[in-house]
Amino acid sequence: MQKYKSRNDVPEKYKWDLSDFFKSEADFNDNLKKCKKMVKLIANYRGCTEDPKLLLEFLEKDLEVSDLMQNLEAYCYLINDQELGNSKSIERLGYAENLASQLYLNESFFETELLKLSNNNYKYLFKKEKGLLKYKDMLDRIYRNKEHVLSEEEEKIIARLLNAMNNFEEMSSTMLNSEHDYGSIIIDGEEEKITPTNKRRLMKNKDVKIRKEVYEKFNNVLSRYGTSSAQFLNGYVKGNLECAKIHNFKNAWDQKLFNLNMPNAAFETLVKVAEENTSILQKYLRLFKKSLNLKELHTYDLNMDMAKSDKEYSIEEAQETILKAVKPLGDKYQELFKNIFNNRYVDYAQYPGKCSGGYSLATDSRNSRILMSYNYDLESVSTLAHEGGHNVHHQLVSLNNPLMYRNVSNLVAEVASLTNECLLSNYLANNAQEKKEKLAGINNILTVFVSNFFEAVREGKMEQDFYDIVDNDGTITKDFMDELTLNSLKKYYGNEVILEDYDKCSWERRSHYFMNYYLYNYAFCISIASYVSSEILNGNKEMLENYIKFLSTGSNTWPKDAFKILGVDLTEEKVYESALEYFDSLLNEYELILEGGE
Repeated sequence: MQKYKSRNDVPEKYKWDLSDFFKSEADFNDNLKKCKKMVKLIANYRGCTEDPKLLLEFLEKDLEVSDLMQNLEAYCYLINDQELGNSKSIERLGYAENLASQLYLNESFFETELLKLSNNNYKYLFKKEKGLLKYKDMLDRIYRNKEHVLSEEEEKIIARLLNAMNNFEEMSSTMLNSEHDYGSIIIDGEEEKITPTNKRRLMKNKDVKIRKEVYEKFNNVLSRYGTSSAQFLNGYVKGNLECAKIHNFKNAWDQKLFNLNMPNAAFETLVKVAEENTSILQKYLRLFKKSLNLKELHTYDLNMDMAKSDKEYSIEEAQETILKAVKPLGDKYQELFKNIFNNRYVDYAQYPGKCSGGYSLATDSRNSRILMSYNYDLESVSTLAHEGGHNVHHQLVSLNNPLMYRNVSNLVAEVASLTNECLLSNYLANNAQEKKEKLAGINNILTVFVSNFFEAVREGKMEQDFYDIVDNDGTITKDFMDELTLNSLKKYYGNEVILEDYDKCSWERRSHYFMNYYLYNYAFCISIASYVSSEILNGNKEMLENYIKFLSTGSNTWPKDAFKILGVDLTEEKVYESALEYFDSLLNEYELILEGGE
């Protein structure tokens, strides 16, 4: 495993190339000055919705400046993550963020003005100026909010109040990640401080005593602050509900459905199928216990790797493995994936000072850059396949859509990444030379499925339940959340896992509860990804063709309509049943290999 002391030690081929954003610091500064002038001019277009030609001029100018602003901000963000703490990078990012805020303020008049138009006057715009038709889908999405947007001044007041008061997520994060002292653990004679960052790694330790000690120390501290955590969550939920009602929605859930243009039946069906098939999750838990040769399965065991390969993958081996794994998606897809490697879209190496984690960041006119901390293990290969899926998706969207329709919903985007993880798992199961590598490959997607489907639905349903309490004039309390969590775990785990007393406070760690009903997205996406990948692997050429079409749709297509291209209706039970059949087949394959079968 190659280790680097600083970014200067990393070979150029393992660093991302940002030159198609800006060729030099001077080029960046020139574009920053250009953007400042353009941002000022945007404010001069007040009243443009009354003149179709002026409206078209505004939209084209706004598209140009927004694209430049995106590139400036993304470039600064990427440079900053290369070496955190660099004063120049922090200063540069601050300039870009302030300019982005100014652009937002200068263009804020537009939506309010557009929504003031009567239906007849709105339709007249397109009759009078045909050039507006290319923006119609975008404008229609804004105009459908007509009943839910207040006056410009009222919206500004609400925005200012929310900015000043809605900091519950930040308070919760600060408390959990900075202020709590979770104690330390002695491993191999060395003391290591327990933190939310390293907890997952520590809980993978083979020594049950260490896992249990970390679990108890961490959760003992967490449980002391349950009352405060519940108050933060209650404040956040109450704020979301009130803001939704102010904007003439029934509640926050109603607003969520409206914004996604999704039927409630899709969510109801998802929850119904998941809760009726918890036996499949329990089958996984039994296999987990068997694979690790555990006499009892406790919650502090669940972070362990059911199977782990000791094989090290060089970066070149990872690239080659992924290209072979995505071969079922066709030559065109493979060529687009090669662009990621040939154009140096990835920043691989880890070294002190680099931002941790992994992501794919794109702008409307630039292909995404992928940041990761490559560890030469299977998890790193999986991360590269996942983030590479986002990159190829963006390439296809860019090739097939004008600039204003290249920003797709997360509900669509995660299908592209998770499908690649399914394909990688299939490739390793069928082509890996060692038993451990085969099992690790299948285990990778099993773990992804459990967290993205069962856990996401379980906690997503909890989120709906505590929103309902507040919506009916109740209050989220520590006792309520503890009981809700414990009952939820019992429903899904059955008798397969011995629950500990501290498990009831696990809700306090869930940052997604401050993301307003985001969890269900994961369950939809893994369901579709597993369905798509299994169909393609079974030789369904029509599905392959439709999948490429699906990846080529832009933001002028609603998620539910994009899914129809794949023959998927999220209100139908068979979508989720098919995903569970895929998961169950992987369990059977894993057990067969585990026992030495072919």
